Amino acid sequence: MADAAPPLARSRIHRALSRPNHILGADRELVLLTGLATIILIFVVLTWFSALFGLTIWISVLAALRMMAKADPMMRQVYLRHIGYQPSYRPTSSPWRRS
Repeated sequence: MADAAPPLARSRIHRALSRPNHILGADRELVLLTGLATIILIFVVLTWFSALFGLTIWISVLAALRMMAKADPMMRQVYLRHIGYQPSYRPTSSPWRRS
């Protein structure tokens, strides 16, 4: 009679440890940066027009950031890594390609 295989070990992965750090459904740092820029705009100019303009900009940028986070929750980090590696990219398809 063949020996039965031991059962697989199971580990719990808590959702709070594996999901990205978002505020209002978008990237945390970008939401805070746009909120800070909006508050600076509103309190430096101190007019009703600047308050309405600042809130309109913040709501539209927040909507765009939420769409970006829905497409890829780590898009900001991937883009920054792409920009950092860009000087090392070669314009050829292979390092052994003849010039």
